[in-house]
Amino acid sequence: MLHLFGSCRRSPVAGICLFFLAVSVLGGATYTVGVTARQVFLAQEEEVIPIIAGSDLDDIPALMRGNLPSVTTSLVKGEPRREKPPRLCEMPEDYFATKNTMPTRPAGYDRHNGYVRKYRTRRGFLNERELRAAKVAWHYFETFTQETTGLANSVGNYPSTTLWDTASYMAGLVAAYELCLIEKPEFDRRITLLLTTIKSLELFRKEMPNKVYHTKTGAKVDYTNKPGEIGFSALDIGRFLVWMRIYKNRYPYLANTIDSVLLKWDFRNVIDDEGLMFGAYVDKETGETVYAQEGRLGYEEYAAKGFALWGFRPRLAHRAEPFLTASIFGVQVPYDGRDPRVFHSQNYVVTESYLQDGLELGFDLPHDDSSPEWLHSDGWRAEFADRIYQVQENRWRQTGFLTARSEHNVKGPPYFTYDTIFSDGYPWNTVTPRGDYVPDHSAVAAKAALGLWALWDTEYTDVLYEAIIELYDPENGMYEGLYERGQGRVSIFTANNNGIILTSLLHKVQGPILTPYTGDTEVWFTAYRDQDTRVVRKYPDPPQEEDWLPALRHSVQEKADF
Repeated sequence: MLHLFGSCRRSPVAGICLFFLAVSVLGGATYTVGVTARQVFLAQEEEVIPIIAGSDLDDIPALMRGNLPSVTTSLVKGEPRREKPPRLCEMPEDYFATKNTMPTRPAGYDRHNGYVRKYRTRRGFLNERELRAAKVAWHYFETFTQETTGLANSVGNYPSTTLWDTASYMAGLVAAYELCLIEKPEFDRRITLLLTTIKSLELFRKEMPNKVYHTKTGAKVDYTNKPGEIGFSALDIGRFLVWMRIYKNRYPYLANTIDSVLLKWDFRNVIDDEGLMFGAYVDKETGETVYAQEGRLGYEEYAAKGFALWGFRPRLAHRAEPFLTASIFGVQVPYDGRDPRVFHSQNYVVTESYLQDGLELGFDLPHDDSSPEWLHSDGWRAEFADRIYQVQENRWRQTGFLTARSEHNVKGPPYFTYDTIFSDGYPWNTVTPRGDYVPDHSAVAAKAALGLWALWDTEYTDVLYEAIIELYDPENGMYEGLYERGQGRVSIFTANNNGIILTSLLHKVQGPILTPYTGDTEVWFTAYRDQDTRVVRKYPDPPQEEDWLPALRHSVQEKADF
């Protein structure tokens, strides 16, 4: 247990108080640690909680570090934490009367590198068409979730999934409950079965979840859905960690179950000491595991924040560098500067990763649990997202092509395309995973259109909304999109599309999906402290202020400061 004792004693450094933290460990031994330097104390119900900073953390025995609080902005700044909004059916009629009051501030970075966007998000109750779209999107998961495992198919009737698409199902489940499409017994039944299955999944070489699993059996499979193991994806894991933290924060009664899932994983090869993320694959000739840096601008930083939400320190993965910009319709569009010919990974610029950051995390840093909704503490992410939006509106205004670009599935070969804003040196490049140019597969992606509509309240997104909102099959869900060149609908149904559409509609009602953690000590930070497991698997300590991802800026578009 942790005990704060004694009065405030002046240290030799003028103006700094010295407190003593008594740390009782197993066996009855007690260590006394002097706690100094940049202290913050939060009084809650007559309990004083110490927040340790700097090298003082090293003075506390490793066995007891898990009991320290995770330091967030509300603790450091003494600001009230954001509150979890009520469910749609529990909101009073006047709920939004004072909820969308954004003060008049110039667009641009503030002195702390937070960012104020010039655009408003949409907030309010769902109208009849939006509620119907939510019901139809949820029906995808009612239709294509396996009763035996609780896993949802990534694509229609095809019984295969990834952690990325499992996170999309988790997103849809949260939205279905919060929008009152289902009630708590059904929500609990589904999430309990899903988490039980995920906990029991056989890992890739006893490290991390395999890239693909069979949804009916939960067995490891390859991309053709045949038995086998092919590696793990740091990006998929990062997205999954975002949604595991959303669940843990919103529904604390699930916390122990959620922690027990992640405590089976071995993180030693996922993030290196410099904070880069690594995926794994199997060398076809030797059968050996190969670890390779994973992620490019857009997705890399979003996934990095998923890891940071659990106390990891992916500092280099969260940085925008190295990046370049391409001037397209008057907008400096950022793209990853690493040459695909050298690094053998494409630098696709699409809408989705920026949408997920805004819808789920509010373009905020993982430690930020108190800033107002209109100020985005992960400033450069919000500013880059505005560019990604603006270039698509500009294309529509100058060419007439309705534009909401993202990767999407297609019916038949090549089954999947990257429908990009920029890639391989070309704007508006639509390519297969092998790099083949397939312009006939360019489309208005439904998930991108509704996500843009939710985060940018403009005339242009009103047009996107009208193009997409009726694009559904009542038996299967929302269609993947609308072909740009007039071939009609993209006649396929996916978990990712329907999950992001549900997230977009939930964001209109509740704002950013991640809410602050309100629990006490987390099993995630305390488990295995009497063993070497935490060290071997690289489980983190509760994050302190020095562990925060830095607030950066990379603007070449907006110069305003305040």
